Amino acid sequence: VNSGCANACTGEQGLIDANEMAQLTAQELGIKQEEVFVSSTGIIGVTLPMDKIASGIKQAVQALDYNGSNEASKAIMTTDIYNKTVAYEFELGGKSVKIGGIAKGSGMIHPNMATMLCFITTDVAIEATLLQQALSKAIKKSFNMISVDGDTSTNDMVTLLANGMAENQKITTENDDYKVFEEAVLTICTDLAKLVARDGEGATKFLAVNVTGAKTFEDGKKIAMSVAKSPLVKTAFFGQDPNWGRIICAVGYAGAEMVPEKTTVALGDIAVYKNGTGCKFDEEALKEVMAEHDIAVNIDLGLGTESATVWTCDLSYEYVKINGEYHT
Repeated sequence: VNSGCANACTGEQGLIDANEMAQLTAQELGIKQEEVFVSSTGIIGVTLPMDKIASGIKQAVQALDYNGSNEASKAIMTTDIYNKTVAYEFELGGKSVKIGGIAKGSGMIHPNMATMLCFITTDVAIEATLLQQALSKAIKKSFNMISVDGDTSTNDMVTLLANGMAENQKITTENDDYKVFEEAVLTICTDLAKLVARDGEGATKFLAVNVTGAKTFEDGKKIAMSVAKSPLVKTAFFGQDPNWGRIICAVGYAGAEMVPEKTTVALGDIAVYKNGTGCKFDEEALKEVMAEHDIAVNIDLGLGTESATVWTCDLSYEYVKINGEYHT
């Protein structure tokens, strides 16, 4: 894993460097080159400093440790404020099994995935096709449901590796054990995705945009994402301004079915829009909601039974500063 240089738009040299990273790692570990995953994030259009990379790979191999996950999660950070790591232990078929993951990501965050890397490992014994299926399903409701700034990236990846050392009865069908494992994968992906959104560049607020009463999940996601990526909505939350007009506007232009007279918007538990117009509310109570770090934006469309949640953050002066000076 290289952090700080994307190795994207670097032409033939970039491919040569990526292959060399894999070759050097395989050589140091005594494994096949095709068993090495290569991932990079950072500045686009700059070639990798291969002298530093080669030295770093050797140092990393020498420093390998069963308890090194926390250090690894710190090493892959770029503009992240804190490292992101989650782990769980649970029972599967009478065996104690584990799943853990590390991730990095703070800016250029928007589906499909973003400038983020995530590495998940488990000791569960499971068929590779089912492992992929569980991960793909989890991604749709976790990493593809966050937005920091509405910008996607050239570089992102999530890997899920299973070594079978828990010695549970190998999962080869979509049985009860598979369902438990699938839920664990979704949980860890969701937790890591929330940490990425919470650590958005310059963020002072963590926002959960909850859409209920949608006709389809896709409609709910469109509306939640429309609100979550609106610069006007995000700056309003930074200024602690309960400007619900910006929210209902983003709901309306999302491109999903909504009926203004059936839609309700609440900030926390306080309704601010209902029956096609603004509500009367306790201004002091709403001020307290807007002053919180974690705020729920609850939107009920009143049209169906489907729901969707997108996690995001506000847009601050610090975000502009970080990205205005990113390259220089």
